[in-house]
Formats: sequence, structure tokens, C-alpha cells
Amino acid sequence: MHRLQHYWYCRAPIHLILLPLSGLFGLLAALRRQFYRLGWLSSAALPVPVAIIGNITVGGSGKTPFTLWLAECLLEAGWHPVILSRGYGGSQQAARAVQPDDSPTEVGDEPVLMAQRRLCPVWVGRDRLAAGQALLNAHPECDIVLCDDGLQHYRLQRNLEIVVIDNRRGFGNGWLLPAGPLREPLSRLAKADAIVLHGGTPQAGQYAMELHGETFYNLLNPQQTATAADFRGQRLHALAGIGHPQRFFDHLHRLGLEPLLHPFPDHHAYCAEDLAFPDADAILMTEKDAVKCAAIATEQCWVLRVDARLDPALFEHLLERLSPHGRQTA
Repeated sequence: MHRLQHYWYCRAPIHLILLPLSGLFGLLAALRRQFYRLGWLSSAALPVPVAIIGNITVGGSGKTPFTLWLAECLLEAGWHPVILSRGYGGSQQAARAVQPDDSPTEVGDEPVLMAQRRLCPVWVGRDRLAAGQALLNAHPECDIVLCDDGLQHYRLQRNLEIVVIDNRRGFGNGWLLPAGPLREPLSRLAKADAIVLHGGTPQAGQYAMELHGETFYNLLNPQQTATAADFRGQRLHALAGIGHPQRFFDHLHRLGLEPLLHPFPDHHAYCAEDLAFPDADAILMTEKDAVKCAAIATEQCWVLRVDARLDPALFEHLLERLSPHGRQTA
């Protein structure tokens, strides 16, 4: 799949072969949605509202920082959210709670990142319905489940669908897999309760999201912090194994830093050689990379924390959509 990604953002002769496969993929995806709609494939609801934060393309779009933003807003409003993730990249199959010191090879990098924020409980499970039932048994105070990804996981019924779009990459060439990056056709967006645009100027009915962060912390000693000014004049390297590494590199450039850049595939499993930069005064990385580099980190490793910022009107809109479903009290 990684080898195909280059062709998702262009049109080339290879698409003469891939487009028929995309047509088949689209037909099967449409049939699957229809089968769930008709009840021919079974789905079930949890006894509390479920909010899905997903996208219709392959690759990262900013879902995890948005999920953390939404969890924080809900907590401030008196809700008791629990975050549920599939745990992509982890080996864990059964439902379980995620601890801040868990191994990302077991539960996935993004769940560990979210658990380290210590906002609310974080759970993983390949079967999201079973995982949702398990987390509710463990957290009877929970009154809303936030699913980080899972827009196409129709077995779990949902009360809210929030689609996050990466403005930088958009929808690529606009074709379905494998000719393009789309998991579902663009018409699927009309069924979402909210569309969040990560970067850029939102269109009517969309909400803008930006990631902000200016403070770095040392991976071996998180209490030690630094700003971009502290790194100026130093020999810097920056690595990123996220959906769109250039977004992180551009963020560093806006802070006035000019490191040597080392992009890696999304969910890359780091080894010591990946951090072997003998000339580096500092190695800069994202929080998502940090959870996988903790065991091999050196004192030169620094992590940039970022937080999502959105229009407060979005949260009010989501509360209105949730109002028919009520809220349990602890």
C-alpha cells in the first residue's frame, strides 16, 4: 500500500489497471453499507452516545489531536468520556485499558499518546463493539464513548460522525482505493454531523482546526522544557513518522528552526539506527514518535507538544446533536 501512495496524488498510466479495481472496491463498499442499513449485517448500539472521529481517506488527518480536544471540552462541560481506539500498529486483539507506560507495539502509538495526556480513560480493541461493552463495565460513570477512527466500522452504531480532513492532501486524485486514497466516495461527507478542516480556510458548513505548540520537552526528562529560541544556532535533526511528516517540519520552520529532515512512514517502528545522528545537538520529534522512541532515546531527543484549536461554535453544535440522547450522571 505504501508503494501505491505516490499514485494517489496524481494521474498516471498505472491507473488504467487500478481504476477497475477501484470500481470493484466502491461496489463492495456500497453493498456493505447497504447491508448494514437493511439489517442484513448486524450492528448494535451501546447504552451511551458514541461519537466517531474518522475520515474517508487513508492516512492521518489530525483525528487524534481533535479527539483529545473534544475529550477536554466534554470534561469541562461535566461529561465523563472514554476514548476507544482500534490500536492500529499494536498486537493487542482483545479489549483492554491503555496505561501511559504501555508499549506502543502492543496497544498502538496513538492510544499511548492519548493515555499519556491523562484526560480520561483510553481503551483499545479490534472489535470496537466488544471493547465498548467492556469499557462501560469498567467505567460505569462513562456517558459518552469517543472513537478515534472507525468511520467505516458500521458494526458499532453511532450518534455522532465527525470527519477530519487534511487540507494539505485533501482527497488526492479523488479516486477510491487502490487508484486513490478514498475509503468511501465524497458523497459520504453529506452524512457527517460535522466536517473539520485541518489547516486552510474552511468552506461553508466546515470548521477550521489548527495545531499549536511552541514548547519542547526532553524525552528522557519531561520536566526539562525548551523553546525554539533555545535551539537556534544548534545542529538540529527532525524526524516524523506521521501521516503527513511535512506538516510537522513546516511547523518547525514557522518556529524559526531549520533542522535536517528525516521523514518516515506513518506508524514507523523506530530502531536505534533511526536516531543515530552523531553531529546532532538536538533531535526534534512529534509526540506520536516519542512514544515509540522512549526506549532508545538519548538526551538529545526533544518532543514538541501540540494541541488542537477550534471554533467553540463546533462544540456547541455537537452538544446540540447530542441533546436528544441525554447525558447520564455519575
